[in-house]
Order: sequence, then structure tokens, then C-alpha cells
Amino acid sequence: MEIKKVVVIGSGTMGSGIAAHLCNANVPVTLLDLTTEISIKARERIHKSRPPLLIDKSKIDNIKVGNINDDFNVVKEADWIVEAVVERIDIKHQIYKKIFDNRKDGAIVSSNTSSIPIKILSENMTDEQKKDFCITHFFNPVRYMGLLEIVKNENNDLKKINSLKVFCESELGKGAIVCNDTPGFLGNRVGVYAMQVAMTEAFKMKLTIEEADAVFGRPMGIPKTGVFGLYDLIGIDLMADVLKSFVKELPETDKFQEVAKEIPLVKKLIESGYTGRKGKGGFYRMKKLENQKILEAINLQTGEYAESKKIDLKIDTVDLNTIINRKDKYGEYAWSVISQIIKYASSLVPGITNKFNDIDEAMRLGFNWAMGPFEMLKSIGVKNFFNRVDEFKGNKFLEELSVKKDENFYGERQIYTEIETLGKVKPKALSLDKNKSAEIYRFKDFNIVEFTTKACALDYDSMDSLISYCMLSLKFLSKAPSGSSIKTN
Repeated sequence: MEIKKVVVIGSGTMGSGIAAHLCNANVPVTLLDLTTEISIKARERIHKSRPPLLIDKSKIDNIKVGNINDDFNVVKEADWIVEAVVERIDIKHQIYKKIFDNRKDGAIVSSNTSSIPIKILSENMTDEQKKDFCITHFFNPVRYMGLLEIVKNENNDLKKINSLKVFCESELGKGAIVCNDTPGFLGNRVGVYAMQVAMTEAFKMKLTIEEADAVFGRPMGIPKTGVFGLYDLIGIDLMADVLKSFVKELPETDKFQEVAKEIPLVKKLIESGYTGRKGKGGFYRMKKLENQKILEAINLQTGEYAESKKIDLKIDTVDLNTIINRKDKYGEYAWSVISQIIKYASSLVPGITNKFNDIDEAMRLGFNWAMGPFEMLKSIGVKNFFNRVDEFKGNKFLEELSVKKDENFYGERQIYTEIETLGKVKPKALSLDKNKSAEIYRFKDFNIVEFTTKACALDYDSMDSLISYCMLSLKFLSKAPSGSSIKTN
């Protein structure tokens, strides 16, 4: 199957992001919505977006626009039709009927839903239509987030699913993970659970939100927003809706149910309009005082705000073992959160996927974690983990590992894709040179430079590393046989 033309239906945040990224890949794309005016405004937002959704703004006219009444005939020419409309089943079903009445034979149809099961989305489709229908769950912002979950069902043409995966990896640069039709799919199932564990344990241990965010952040290899900062960023009301969906879809015996219970303070925040950054504030808020902006944090016990206090754990890099082995409340909190995340993630194998590596990839690509749950287990050490962990009865993965005690259980990283990424090749690469801002590697016939500064900002040491990089490349080239060339990245 070759994808030459794509139609995206729904020009909201996700639909616009998907259309823009297809445009980045030079794939002809048409963006449809209720009216052409809505689609035109979406294209204007893409052009003005910050951070930019387009690599080259001059390509904006490559995104064609239209409406679902007058321009639906473009679906007949599409090889892939992506539905990205509002999360309402009735509306989606109407769109699917219209798509399947008009699409050409064999064209792939997918939904960008983040939570609705494929069995519900496809319940009105024929078996033949179900063969070509799947979920393609992109993460926002589409250009910058590496994860794409392709959710399949038992009716799918697996060759077609695999060809879609290859296209999304090679043309769109995504880490495309194929997973089963389970609530929250793969990334959100583990990611949201991790957030809820971090939050509920902070309440239980009476930590401040600044303390929890300092621990559930950089030392664990998790973005510095932590859990409460991330809640504010996503939207406290949106997270409440996500949790309700999980509570509804998951069995009562699932451990997720224990951490998804409604928290009175969260309910109060939503009711008073404190829904996060998009509202008046959330767990954090910005207060103006004498023409100065002061960041305030809420007290989890009293619900009162006070000036936020910076927590210095004296840990500047990802250091899992240091944080979990601290003999204070921070160490206790870190171990409790991490051990529960590892136990939950491992309990999902093989239910969500039979490759535990896929879960780690989802957390790295979709949530920007430096390590997934199984890499955390590897970093802690199998023996150390089982010497300390509590009950895990019924967890097949951990039960087998506790018997084997295999410290090298992990195997190869990023087995889901053929794409050679830095994370995949680093364990096999030879380190040639490094300073505090960069490191240079040799892999096969490639020289690779990795910047290690915050946000990859360039400084004098970065420039020095580039000079070394060029000199090393020339050195290897001078030793190469006549007529050969060296590859550099």
C-alpha cells in the first residue's frame, strides 16, 4: 500500500497538527471541517503557530481546505482518511458512514481518538470495512511528540497495518507502536496511572506540591513540570474527564481504580474555575502584587495558596538510585511511586502488548521520560528491586523475573522500529570525545555529535565539540580507502 494523498476531517488542535505534519513530509493533504471558513482559520493558526507546526512556512498553501458537505469528494482520491472530530460517538459514526460510502477500495480509515475503544468506534461497520479501520493516536503537538499509537482490532488486515506503521516511521518520523484495543491504549494507560500515583502518594505522605514535583521530575528522568505542574498544563478538568473514562472502562479489580478516585480538593478547584493554566490557575497560580508576578502554590491539606518555595534536592541529573535510597521523606516518596509504576506497567504485559519494550518507548516518546518503567527496573537492579518490593502476586512478568533473577532481562532497546535513533545506537557506539556540553560518538561509518545542554542550547563548549567533530571526521576520512566517503550526523 502506498500513501500519496491524505484527507484529515476535523481542523481542531489535533486535526490541524496532523495536517501540518503531513505537509512537512510533502504529502498532499486536504483539511475538512463543517465549513470552509473554519478550515481556512485552522490553516491560518497553523501558519502563525508557536512553536511552529510547519518546518517551512512557505508550504502552508500545500494544505488544501474545504468542508464536509461541498468538498467530500476528495475522500475518493485519498489513500488514508484521518478522522479527528469531537469525541462524540454519534458524530464519529455519521462521519464513518459517509467516509465508507465514498472512499476508494482499500483506503485506510483511522481515528485520532485518545480514549474511545475501537470496538465502539467500529460497531456499525461491516467486517470488510473493519479490515481497513484502525486508531492512529498522535500526541500533541504532533510535530514535536515522537509517539504514534496504532491501535488494531481482530479484523484488521495486518499487512496494511504494518505498511501504515512503516509509512508513519519513514515519512513522518514517528515512533509508531502497534497495540491492542484496551482502555487508554498504551501511553496514557501507564502515563496517567503514573501521574495519579504521584499525586495520591503526595496527599498521603503530606508532601507539598513543590516537593512532589521536585522528586517526580528531573531525578526520575521525568519532565520538570512534575505531576502537579503537568496537571495544570493539561487542564485539571480535562484530567478529571480522562479519569472518569478509565473508571468506566476498566474492571473494578484493576489497580488503576485505586488511584482514580475523585479527590475533594481537585473537585473544588474545578468548581471554582481553577482548571490550570487555561483558567485562573490550578495547583499553581500567578498572583500580581505591586506590579510584580509572584508564583503561588496550593496547600494540599488546607487549600490555601502561599508563595511557592523552591526545593533543592542536590540532584542535577537523572539519578534514580540516589533518589530512591535517600533516608528521608523524599526517598520514601520516590520509591513508593516508582515501585508502583513498575508493578502496574509490568502487569499489563501481555494484555496491552507482548513486548514490554513498547511500554518504555511510549513513555519516552509520548511523555518525554528519559526511562520507561522497565528501564527503571533495570537501572535499580533486579536483585535490589525484589529485595525491597512488596506484594506482586498475579503479576506474571514479575513472578517469572523474580525466579530467574536475570539482571540482563532487558535486551535491546527500541526493538519496535528499524529507524536508527541515538537512543538505539548509543549502547553500541564508541565514545570519541566529550565535554560538559556535548559528546561525540562513532557508530559503524557514522560520526555523531550529541548536545547535552538544556534544550540543546549552543554555547562555547558546543562550538568546541563541533570543531572536534569536524577534525575527527577528517581523521577517519584520511584513513578511508580511496574513493570512499564518511557519513556524519
